[in-house]
Amino acid sequence: MITIKTIGTFKKLKSYFGHCSELNKILPWDKYGRYGCYRLALYTPTDSGKTAESWSYKVEIKDGTTSLSFYNSNIENGVCIATILLYGHVVNGGTWVEGYDYVTPALEPLFAQISKDAWEEVHRK
Repeated sequence: MITIKTIGTFKKLKSYFGHCSELNKILPWDKYGRYGCYRLALYTPTDSGKTAESWSYKVEIKDGTTSLSFYNSNIENGVCIATILLYGHVVNGGTWVEGYDYVTPALEPLFAQISKDAWEEVHRK
């Protein structure tokens, strides 16, 4: 038989997790969105620069969850140019142009900053 005995309350633990759930409201999501767009524009391969200039973001807070999404509005013939730069595409004549992952190195510092800010905020309380 296994017996578990506790002494005291879970007041501090409840407070800690309660504060964690408030991060959605505390962290500067618009700042992260602007920084992400800046980084994506900086790392987007350029020819005309139109794709690099076409980044935007949206912050959605719903049911205690925050989503930060990035969008690119440079669409030609129904195709998002940012996507084909990332994954590759076929050009006239059937030649395959290999994609280039510019998104990961662009956003890694953003993810690190969000993680750092969240960690500091949780441990501040």
